[in-house]
Amino acid sequence: MAVGFAVTSHGGHYNGRITLFVVLSCTMAAMGGVIFGYDIGISGGVTSMDSFLKKFFPDVYKNMKEDNKISNYCKFDSELLTSFTSSLYVAGLFASFVASLITKKFGRKPTIIAGGAAFLIGAALGGAAFNIYMVIFGRVLLGVGVGFANQAVPLYLSEMAPPRHRGAINNGFQFSIGVGALSANLINFGTEKIKDGWGWRISLALAAVPASILTLGALFLPETPNSLIQRSKDYGEAELMLKRVRGTTNVQAELDDLIKANSVAKTMNDPFKKILKRKYRPQLVMAIAIPFFQQVTGINVIAFYAPVLFRAIGLGESASLLSAVVTGVVGTGSTFISMLIVDKLGRRVLFLVGGIQMLVSQVMVGGIMAAELGDHGGVSKGYAFLVLFLICVYVAGFGWSWGPLGWLVPSEIFPLEIRSAAQSITVAVSFLFTFIVAQTFLAMLCHLKSGIFFFFGGWMVLMTAFVYYLLPETKNLPIEQMDRVWKEHWFWKRIVVEERSTHKMETA
Repeated sequence: MAVGFAVTSHGGHYNGRITLFVVLSCTMAAMGGVIFGYDIGISGGVTSMDSFLKKFFPDVYKNMKEDNKISNYCKFDSELLTSFTSSLYVAGLFASFVASLITKKFGRKPTIIAGGAAFLIGAALGGAAFNIYMVIFGRVLLGVGVGFANQAVPLYLSEMAPPRHRGAINNGFQFSIGVGALSANLINFGTEKIKDGWGWRISLALAAVPASILTLGALFLPETPNSLIQRSKDYGEAELMLKRVRGTTNVQAELDDLIKANSVAKTMNDPFKKILKRKYRPQLVMAIAIPFFQQVTGINVIAFYAPVLFRAIGLGESASLLSAVVTGVVGTGSTFISMLIVDKLGRRVLFLVGGIQMLVSQVMVGGIMAAELGDHGGVSKGYAFLVLFLICVYVAGFGWSWGPLGWLVPSEIFPLEIRSAAQSITVAVSFLFTFIVAQTFLAMLCHLKSGIFFFFGGWMVLMTAFVYYLLPETKNLPIEQMDRVWKEHWFWKRIVVEERSTHKMETA
């Protein structure tokens, strides 16, 4: 059944509409974002629960409850605690490269299924854990699941979406991350109140719910036309799928572009080596820079450690978890707004506005904490809630800019011949710097204190300038015609056009 409204691409002549088939397929695939978001929210919440800290991190619990000599900024500084948080990202880093091979050879669908299954097993281990080794091993399996999902899902969404609405559909991935994080925050708020101290088990084990939905639902997902063409010499199945996805029989123009892109891809035996070529320099830079900048916005610090941070400024355990719920609502709502406007305003506008908004709020939070929060005691409730408000402003800025666009832009700019390899680089860089930030944040908070917010603010200045000068607009352009934006860009055209000219001279 195909329902929706007709669209034609800005870049040319594709026909089609947003069909119910596409909406249902992309909604199910986006559950890969829910498992990622749930883990981000749940890990930050349980590490602020007294019962969890007492069982697995007794030194942190002692510092928080008994040692009044330790600075507010240093009470949660523990290598074991950061290892718990960051072990997922090390596993995800390596898993993303394995997922790249599976995505290219077997398709997007099997990669999503494998990711859901790994996450499901990790959730079971976490909920049943009786020692720290079991907890961390569960986290590693969660990381494998997230690595596979983050590799395949953004590609799946970009390839299934009509060009004119690719931004909205792909931003559904970040929206799903927000839904997962918000769900985790709400669950943490409820399970923290369980008197017998086993609420954290429920929080960790319930990760199995979205993982089960993803794993079972992915069994019924269709493969993308791009992937079908990439893995088969018979294009009949791909043509039938393209007609079903677009809700029209007039798909020849898009099919021709997919076949042409696949012909180029077939000539490349080693995409990881090919991506180093000068002609792919803009894509390689974006594959590294965008996920790097996304992590040094400091957002995962807020997501991981929001309850811990709110406790540091004087809010109680329950109030800290409730505050994390509030920021989760704001983040999810702002991402939904981004879905509605990203294909109208474009990527660059949202990047720039969100970047400025995040910079201002970070500087203000840093200023308040520098002025009001010393090494001991807390801040007044008025200032605590002002910090909460400013963090909400910051989260909103991320929610309609670097959050969704950090996944959208890389997934739509890569040509088919390097797409799986380039996406794995994007995911790996994201995991690498998420790991580094998560591993160092509590120590940096202890040493830099309120200066941590100025540290991330400095990165915001740099990344906003990067977008302004080096990132071209990609809205509405068909994914297989994306090389046009680099040829027309004031800086990148010097590199890609010169490469093509050199290649022609060599072959003449």
